[in-house]
Amino acid sequence: MTDDPIGRLLQATATHDRDAFRHLYAETSPKLSGVLHRILGNRTEVDDAMQEIYVRVWQRAAQYRPERGAGLSWLIAVARNHALDRLRARPERQGLRQEVARDADGQDPLDRVADSAAGVEDRLVARGEARRVMDCFDELENDRAAAVRGAYIEGMSYLDLSERHGVPLNTMRTWLRRGLIRLRECMDR
Repeated sequence: MTDDPIGRLLQATATHDRDAFRHLYAETSPKLSGVLHRILGNRTEVDDAMQEIYVRVWQRAAQYRPERGAGLSWLIAVARNHALDRLRARPERQGLRQEVARDADGQDPLDRVADSAAGVEDRLVARGEARRVMDCFDELENDRAAAVRGAYIEGMSYLDLSERHGVPLNTMRTWLRRGLIRLRECMDR
């Protein structure tokens, strides 16, 4: 068994050891802050999310299972899931699934991809890149494209996707890995 100091701190935190929790925070907060900043992009929202995440960790550290993975991985999953929940709660994110699948209401989803604060040239470049991404998605099989969108746009877990598509978990992992490779190859052309 490998040494996992974060896992040990989580286990001690589960017994409400305040000193262990302080050490856990000191050791992991920079990494979790980075994860949250990449997803949320807003310093104030990151700070709020950090507080909420560590309250959850204090309350639910007993849910950590070392046999399922490293402590830091568990914490990153908690942070990522919390950040995705925050994104889903944003009003501009409502209905994202319909945007990705090309709007039924006739609105071009690429209009929502481009940064409205950017200049005209930046918007045209962003729109062109977004069009390329959409075209590359069209090169994937429908189920593979839906799985990639589910995982990386909707934030669904691999397990949820495997159940949605009726395939084994390892098959879903393969679909996602190969789908991302094909998207990258397409974008590199």
